[in-house]
Amino acid sequence: MVSLRDDTSLPATMSTEVSRRRAWVIAARPQTLPAAAAPVIVGVGLAVHDGAFAPLPALAAFVGAALIQVGTNFANDYYDAIQGADTDDREGFTRVVASGLIEPGEVKRAMWLTFAAAILVGTSLVYVGGVPILVIGLASVAAGIAYTGGPYPLGYHGLGDLFVFVFFGVIAVTGTYYVQAAALAGGAFPLWIPEGTVTLAAVVASLPVAALSTNILVVNNVRDLKEDAETGKRTLAVRFGYRFSRGQYLALLALAYLTPLWFFAEGYGLAALLPLATLPLAAGVARTVLTETAGDALNPALESTGKLLAAYAVAFAVGLAV
Repeated sequence: MVSLRDDTSLPATMSTEVSRRRAWVIAARPQTLPAAAAPVIVGVGLAVHDGAFAPLPALAAFVGAALIQVGTNFANDYYDAIQGADTDDREGFTRVVASGLIEPGEVKRAMWLTFAAAILVGTSLVYVGGVPILVIGLASVAAGIAYTGGPYPLGYHGLGDLFVFVFFGVIAVTGTYYVQAAALAGGAFPLWIPEGTVTLAAVVASLPVAALSTNILVVNNVRDLKEDAETGKRTLAVRFGYRFSRGQYLALLALAYLTPLWFFAEGYGLAALLPLATLPLAAGVARTVLTETAGDALNPALESTGKLLAAYAVAFAVGLAV
């Protein structure tokens, strides 16, 4: 899913011995955690502005999101391997099942245990958020599995981008804001969304996170276009080609950088424009995405898009809180 390349990455085919602990770190992909943290950071920033900040629900939201991210990483590693999507020509991060570092059954068990831990953490959020959070939590876990697993893998049919935009952007940010506002509302296990706990500002604030999180996947899919086409993985990049994906990347960047202007127009002040300070980083990554197709160029662009998401989220949260 949303993945970055870092020093835990190794060549897809390895003859060198890798420690078991290092193999599990590679499988968990801790470098992807900024994608889980970014929506929580933005949701907290807006909650501070609105006087709705609640630290314990915010912390639980982050832990739950991080567990779902790691569980999805395990699911991707397992299902991509057994479905033949990972080949020796892979240019991205190492997959532990395909490379033989960890047995498939072990990764599958780790996936279920991680998702179970996410559900356990989510019980505290269900107490304050009620039925809406219960539905969102279970849907997030199901989508994490369905991204590459099940009878109709979302990532194999061009739906991965929509999945990331919705679950790692819109739902993650508005959900973080919601559990804080609901906790302060004081009710236990609401059956529906209490008034004032999901605001228009929260939905709009989710759009940049959704856009930049999706752009991580766009870079990944541009890099893997040829391999995915050969293995039958019909991403949007495979379906519509390089030009479409590059246009998609630029359109999502535009959405991210237009959003602060909405908050400024709504009276949030000049601080709401703080994310615009990350524009030079965005422009540099965009130049690479618009001109390159090889992994040695796009792997750094993938990492830089993740850094852009993190920097933008922090700047946006500070701007909203101020």
